[in-house]
Amino acid sequence: MPREIVTGNHAAGLALSMAGEANRFARGTAAGIYPITPQTEIVERVAAFPFSKGRVVPVESEHSAMGVTIGASLSGARAFTASSSNGLAYMVENIMVAGFYRLPVVMVAVNRTLGPPWNIWADQGDTLMLRDFPWIQLYAQDNQQVADLTLLAFRLAEDPRVLLPVLVCMDAFIVSHTQMETELPTQEQVDRYLPPLDLPHRMRSDDPKTLGGLVWPDATVSLRKEIHEAFDRVPMVFEECRQEFRDVFGRSPAGAVEAYHTKNAETVLVATATIATTALEVVRSRRAAGERVGLLILRMLRPFPIDQLLEACASASRIGVLDRDYAAGIGGVWAHEIRAALQGTRDDLLVQGYLTGIGGGDVTAERIDEVLVDLGQRELPGPPVWVGLEDPAPVPAAPPPKAPLVPPVPSGVEATP
Repeated sequence: MPREIVTGNHAAGLALSMAGEANRFARGTAAGIYPITPQTEIVERVAAFPFSKGRVVPVESEHSAMGVTIGASLSGARAFTASSSNGLAYMVENIMVAGFYRLPVVMVAVNRTLGPPWNIWADQGDTLMLRDFPWIQLYAQDNQQVADLTLLAFRLAEDPRVLLPVLVCMDAFIVSHTQMETELPTQEQVDRYLPPLDLPHRMRSDDPKTLGGLVWPDATVSLRKEIHEAFDRVPMVFEECRQEFRDVFGRSPAGAVEAYHTKNAETVLVATATIATTALEVVRSRRAAGERVGLLILRMLRPFPIDQLLEACASASRIGVLDRDYAAGIGGVWAHEIRAALQGTRDDLLVQGYLTGIGGGDVTAERIDEVLVDLGQRELPGPPVWVGLEDPAPVPAAPPPKAPLVPPVPSGVEATP
């Protein structure tokens, strides 16, 4: 595989394009595209790719981009798109449809803060708002993982045991616009890794059907249960896809979970995406100083890797979760997920959430050191801690109670004592 210095957006656009080209001997490929900072470079690269059998359709909105992608997938084409932030929010209705139609669509999302106020920097709140939709979610840590996980996503989504769409996420600018050395695939390798797509429930002119019509409640329950069962099979199929990736490309792609120094750790940090890179350096430094600190990197949100979490935290008494997102009323989504996963299994674990890097702020080693100091002093978990909030706005004091209104006493009338 050739090594090149490329951005995360370049890696994503190339992987999407090569995956589409690999289906040229079947029903080809198609993508609906619409630009949005900081994702635009991905769809520009896709639009410039010389597909042998495929079409890229520029549209007027993100909602339409996913609509075109759904139509392409329903026809049996290998379909994909990309978006970010409020573009994903505008696309939400069709994102939901793709999941419930069991379409193996792959979408690359560049995590950017939802507005208003308008902010173009990294924040995972945009994709995490989709956590209840039937989409597999994967979070890349660097440019190499963007390329690898995007290719793996097609293999996973199109597996007959899964048939679910996949979202591959990367941090805005920190990955999307930063160049690093990346092993890029050849088309011959991608052709070997991704067999021609034969979607079992694609629309056929010789066997017309109605899709998405009105059904009774029992049919809805049955369809939802099938989706749940498919999610149960994802971890096993994901590992098979990793092994097949090794066989073709000669190296191992990132796993759904990676644990560092957790075997005898008393304290475990949990991080995702680029925050994990900084957290790992902090953990290594503290381990060298004799502290029993470990790190768990989560790359898969859906399905949530409960078993791997329990295994990695077997010796821990404290978990600190670093969230680059904020869900109103609960704090960090990853911390919330971990608490839910541990309920009834490890009620002895203190799980504390830390909100850091919200809106694209820097998450430095010093900030993570602050988290570890706070975590080490805790006896009980508390509300989410806002890390790095230098000058928080003062909480306004409650106004003094007003004196009760006393109606005036009419002239010539004595007031009642």
